[in-house]
Amino acid sequence: MRRARVARALLVLIFTVLGGAFFRTQVLQNAEFVLASESNRLREVPLPGARGIIYDRHGAIIAENLPGYSVSILSPTTDSLRSALRSLSRIIEIDSAQQALAIRRYRAAPTRPAVIFNDASFQVVSVLEERRSEFPGLIIQSAPKRYYPDAQAVAALVGYTGEISPEQLELPRYDAYKAGQQVGKGGLELQYEEQLRAREGSRFVEVDAKNRVVRDNGVRPEVQPEAPPPLRTNIDLDLQRYSHEYFGDSLRGAVVALEPQTGGVLAIYSAPSYDINRFIGGVSNAYYKELQEHQYTPLFNRALSGRYPPASTWKLATAALGMELGLVTMETHMETPCTGGYYYGRVFKCWDKRGHGDITLAQAIAKSCDVYFYQLGLKIGITRLLAGGVRLGFGEPTGIDMPGEKRSIWPRSTEYFDRTYGPRGWNKSVVLSLSIGQADNSQTPINMARFYTALATDGYAATPQIVARTPERKKLLNLNAEQIKSIQVALADVVSRGTAAGAQIQGLTIAGKTGTAQVTGQEDYAWFVGYAPADKPRIVLAIIIEEGLHGSTAAKVATKLMERYLKAKLTMTAVTND
Repeated sequence: MRRARVARALLVLIFTVLGGAFFRTQVLQNAEFVLASESNRLREVPLPGARGIIYDRHGAIIAENLPGYSVSILSPTTDSLRSALRSLSRIIEIDSAQQALAIRRYRAAPTRPAVIFNDASFQVVSVLEERRSEFPGLIIQSAPKRYYPDAQAVAALVGYTGEISPEQLELPRYDAYKAGQQVGKGGLELQYEEQLRAREGSRFVEVDAKNRVVRDNGVRPEVQPEAPPPLRTNIDLDLQRYSHEYFGDSLRGAVVALEPQTGGVLAIYSAPSYDINRFIGGVSNAYYKELQEHQYTPLFNRALSGRYPPASTWKLATAALGMELGLVTMETHMETPCTGGYYYGRVFKCWDKRGHGDITLAQAIAKSCDVYFYQLGLKIGITRLLAGGVRLGFGEPTGIDMPGEKRSIWPRSTEYFDRTYGPRGWNKSVVLSLSIGQADNSQTPINMARFYTALATDGYAATPQIVARTPERKKLLNLNAEQIKSIQVALADVVSRGTAAGAQIQGLTIAGKTGTAQVTGQEDYAWFVGYAPADKPRIVLAIIIEEGLHGSTAAKVATKLMERYLKAKLTMTAVTND
């Protein structure tokens, strides 16, 4: 009897423990196990959303989205994925690099389908749909893809999109991103990634123990992706296109056009350009290699990162500094007339071997007389010239809302020359070259355009802005209204009867300055920076043409671009008023 009682007690204890365990499992932890079961049975498939559309100032489309297809595969292990990729490669082309990339995507996010193609062609999708039963883990779905209607015209401006890299995933900026997602890779796409990024949706598919899809519709309600609002810019797409047309396949260089009062960027173009649509979905190795090995570096954004001797376009800075210091007015003559050269330890030549004679500052600007500015540079002195250039912003970036801008090169003090050439490796004659925009003076087109917004208005320079915001203007020129007006008159003379006289446009008064930059081992580069109309500026434009030989070449192109913009603006105003 005693054993029977002990046995009964043990049985009661055992059943009590088992009952408690079942109660805990089926009642108290029910939700947890149901979730685990659901996680094993269901797989989340991301639904990519459409990026924000980018518009120009008139509502024309710079970047949009087109229907596309993505192909991905669910796999329980890396080995299973490799096997599936080998099988797929027998019926469609998947090279070793694409297979390796799909495996990296899987390892980075094993719970998500491994993307094989971000932008699959209709032919590939058709083939896979016909044989879908052979690949139970295969997922084919629509996915919006980026498209640029004027790809080559806007390449330097808008950048492109591509798959997020492992390095980007490590950055705090991309904390919310996952492997395989698309992000901006340059230009506006990168600068405004947070505004352009869509909110990803999701759907669910049911899988078996081997991760094979057994049901892909109606498993759970879908979460639809959400597109962000559009991004509206200051860009004038017609001017952007016209810049591309004018440069064509023969010219190299850059164009930057700004609104003088606000700094609104009307156009920003770099030549040669390239087709950014070929980067969508993954650029081919062949095309990327072609661009990298191209002798004229189309991937290099000359408008923001190209640093060139500004040549005679910089003489206006020398003139302004001389006027600020009270050394000259527009009627001032120099002690030594121009006879084609100036002796200061050696002969420093003027671009015109015939010489310009005894001229005023106003005439020196119009004729671009080097000898006059050599002497003005000596009057200012190396220390004051360097300090003045720093104050005018020639050694700083402009602050444009785009990535990749390079800081212009301008010595901050004479210590720069000591570090670069050694205390005895240079002398104060360098001030002659600096005063005419040569020597250790390299400026970006965007920075020269910014400087000329001050010359075109009231001495305040506008910060360039592609997406409109409150204008930021900084006082650059410590000159009174009469002095600024005298500079503007001299700049108008450059085009009416000076070095850019061949670039006049009937019915349009243009002001600006040509420049012919000497570059070691190459033909001279051609500059023009100016604005129009001269009496009421609506556009400031900086243009450089590599190996363009003379600034007058750039002036002719620049004035055509200005004419195009202003005539289109007048036409649009007339239509609006009607």
